Amino acid sequence: MIEMEKISAGYGKNEILHDVDFRAAGGEVTTLIGTNGSGKSTLLKVLLGFLDYREGEIRIDGVSVKSLSRPELARKIAYLPQGKTVPDVTVERMVLHGRFPYLNYPRRYGKRDRGIAEAAMKEMGITEYAHRQMAELSGGMRQKVYIAMAMAQQAEVIVMDEPTTYLDIGQQLKFAQLMRQLSKKGRTIILVLHDILLALKLSDRIVALREGKIVMSGTPEEVLKTNMIGQLYDVSVKAHGTENGVQYFYDIADGTFR
Repeated sequence: MIEMEKISAGYGKNEILHDVDFRAAGGEVTTLIGTNGSGKSTLLKVLLGFLDYREGEIRIDGVSVKSLSRPELARKIAYLPQGKTVPDVTVERMVLHGRFPYLNYPRRYGKRDRGIAEAAMKEMGITEYAHRQMAELSGGMRQKVYIAMAMAQQAEVIVMDEPTTYLDIGQQLKFAQLMRQLSKKGRTIILVLHDILLALKLSDRIVALREGKIVMSGTPEEVLKTNMIGQLYDVSVKAHGTENGVQYFYDIADGTFR
């Protein structure tokens, strides 16, 4: 469980987040949505300890993050950022980096670390690429490696900023299934997504930000009922029940694309 209460934060005199209350429960996928500049990435930076907050309190499973050391925080939260550079390492070595918070001096990976990394690669379907260089892979395949690294970290909270970038439609659907599987195992999954239809399909809870404030937090159904997506993005989204569950689509009947 992640709890952020009355958080205010920013850069210098420029306050980005204003009195933010945010919750993300274990066993759920919580997705942050909002236009560029709404405060999504800033919220993640504050949660991860990359940016200090001026007011408020942040707790993980009831424990204040200010009482945790950097290694302790890294063992609790795995982070997959956007805009990553491509390191000059093999896939296996990249995934093993997820075990770094657990290493003691002289920081050598043990049999257990390698076993956990191998299991993560297998789950992501990248075992055959273990000895390939990261630079040799496609953008979508590299994204799978980064997700495997986050899984190898075995943190109870997984935070991902635009994780479906570079993934084709088929890979996006597989990613959605994986996130659901991880959440069902009790993990707290926090995502930032610009793909609103995927967010609606994937999420248990959607949190909408606008100008550094949370303006809506609810289930996908509740978000649709309030027309929050229309207010944020000036588009209309509809839901349709099928044998395979609720499907979401953009409604172009309102003339948006005319």
